[in-house]
Amino acid sequence: MSSESDDNGLDKTQSFRILVHGTVISHYKIIKKIGSGGMGVVYKAQDTKLKRTVALKFLRPQALGSEEEKTRFVHEAQAAAALDHPNICTVYEIDEAEGHTFISMACIEGQSLKDRIASAPLKLDEVIDIAIQVASGLQEAHEKGIIHRDIKSANIMLTEKGQTKIMDFGLAKLAGGMQLTKTGTTMGTVAYMSPEQARGEEVDHQTDIWSLGVVLYEMVTGQMPFKGEHEQAVIYSILNSDPQPITGLRTGVPMELDRVIAKILGKSADERYPHINDILVDLRSLRKTLESEALKDQDATTKTHPSIAVLPFTNLSVDKEQEYFCDGMAEEIISALTHVEGLHIVARTSAFAFKGEKLDVREIGKRLNVGTVLEGSVRKAGNRLRISAQLINVADGYHLWSEKYDRDMEDIFAIQDEISLAIVDKLKVKLLGEEKAALVKRYTDNLEAYSLYLKGRYHWSKRTPEGIKKAIQHFKQVIEKDPNYALAHAGLADCYSMLEQARVLPAKEAFPKAKAAVTKALEIDETLAEAHTSLAFVRWYYDWDWAGAEKEFLRAIELNPNYPTGHQWYAVYLAEMGRPAEAISEIKKAQELDPLLVIINIASAWILICARQYDQQ
Repeated sequence: MSSESDDNGLDKTQSFRILVHGTVISHYKIIKKIGSGGMGVVYKAQDTKLKRTVALKFLRPQALGSEEEKTRFVHEAQAAAALDHPNICTVYEIDEAEGHTFISMACIEGQSLKDRIASAPLKLDEVIDIAIQVASGLQEAHEKGIIHRDIKSANIMLTEKGQTKIMDFGLAKLAGGMQLTKTGTTMGTVAYMSPEQARGEEVDHQTDIWSLGVVLYEMVTGQMPFKGEHEQAVIYSILNSDPQPITGLRTGVPMELDRVIAKILGKSADERYPHINDILVDLRSLRKTLESEALKDQDATTKTHPSIAVLPFTNLSVDKEQEYFCDGMAEEIISALTHVEGLHIVARTSAFAFKGEKLDVREIGKRLNVGTVLEGSVRKAGNRLRISAQLINVADGYHLWSEKYDRDMEDIFAIQDEISLAIVDKLKVKLLGEEKAALVKRYTDNLEAYSLYLKGRYHWSKRTPEGIKKAIQHFKQVIEKDPNYALAHAGLADCYSMLEQARVLPAKEAFPKAKAAVTKALEIDETLAEAHTSLAFVRWYYDWDWAGAEKEFLRAIELNPNYPTGHQWYAVYLAEMGRPAEAISEIKKAQELDPLLVIINIASAWILICARQYDQQ
């Protein structure tokens, strides 16, 4: 190895000869020294064969131990070199030249996370993004049976393009292999050690989980969770002390992030997340929450997202039995508007909670936290309809739009379309092609079937055993009139599932009927979010097909993100599956869409209890 040296010809900290620009080692030409640490010295070099810039890490002989340990290390490092993940620094090869073992790896241009933390506090969204990228890289390694063992902020690089890279996977050890000697361990590394690692015990993937928790704590607070004036004091703190809660060190930190870090830093491996992918689930849920809150803050300072509550239409008909038609008219408009992206619409239950109350529309709008309210009336006499509708601005009580329709019953679908389109226009919501198609979609042209369907939904909404039985009768009559009315089949499925939940029908009788009905609904129209939610419920509660149930829940939410029951049932499902952070996120969405529905608020309370119990396990 040809080189130049300092006064002694050696790197005093590494017992290496200093390599200068132009020195050739194997097929690498040295460009410059870029760093040194407990394990060795790192150089920037040119791969003369492949014409690429690399980083060469020369390892101290003391770090490799005996020849047997060195051989084992080379085998482990070769296995680590097989890792191929965007958040892991690629290892090209492990070789030896002139008695020195070195690792060739990708040369990452950027800043270490340690330096980034020291320069300025990280924003919370940056913290979560970096943590997700590190966890993603660790997930890949753990699935291959490879443990890093030395996760710390100094071993994490942030590229100029915002990508996070885990460094030094060439020094990892395979699960089940012998531990390498700890010669050269630094105070910085000790501060990231898991309790089992600090005790000198054999380690597994749990040690990386712990170290990630330390890095998370460091990113949020700018300080270490476990401190001491010397190495043994730090180890004592790791083994015996609890870190100060991050919420006490930084304002504005979500309680959920505090919970995640506390769980990662459990003293016993049994107290921590079992796998890195479980952390990823909670971190991604946190990211969604932060993004949602950021959007709300942006709305508060710039503009408010258009929002509306559609109140039940007042029945002005002589025949008071026409109330079902008035409710159905409003419900159909609600259903149509839920397909419009960017429009927040309050669900039927909460909007209809004010039915019969003599409250000012502005007061109702404030209680439901919406910017506009649609109210209207229907007078039906024989085949003639007189419908009036008014869109009211909650802030000042002025009408944004109003219209009266004197039409025949055959025009009911056109009237609903006109009202929905007028609302979208006045609220300045831009419609995409598929959204407009969904907004004016017709499920039947049979007026008698449509009227019976509205009766079925009217009785279903009472949520009583008697009401549900009446709804079943009406939905069956609808299907007789129009066998391809998909919504009627979906409504029938909901009824049977509800009768089972109310213990009116046994599961072995209710669920097969519900499954048959919802399957038929989806055969007719695969885009019904309500039907996918019902099928998810059947697969979950009756078939015990957990994966199939989740697939249906996700499809339902994809088709209609504004369907509160989809979020509600999916939240309960997630809680039962032991995924509390996701469950909390979903139930919050359900509450935003239907804030006054008692069953959703009950589910929310139950999910929070489950989350606390899960954390204590």
